[in-house]
Amino acid sequence: MALSYKARKRWSLVILLVGLPAYIVAAVTVVNWLERPGLFVELLVYVALGIVWALPFKFIFRGVGQADPGE
Repeated sequence: MALSYKARKRWSLVILLVGLPAYIVAAVTVVNWLERPGLFVELLVYVALGIVWALPFKFIFRGVGQADPGE
């Protein structure tokens, strides 16, 4: 079942308002568990977690910034 443009726009807002802060907390927690590794390793962890966080929501964010195709 495909989501309508309006539903995707609402879900993207919810994901950004709830999911992004949750990702930030999770990423900082993971880095703290690693006991502050070197700068390069820390950067790789943040980039990897950012990609893992964003991939499942790719279909929701696609085209949300464009004009409503139904109008």
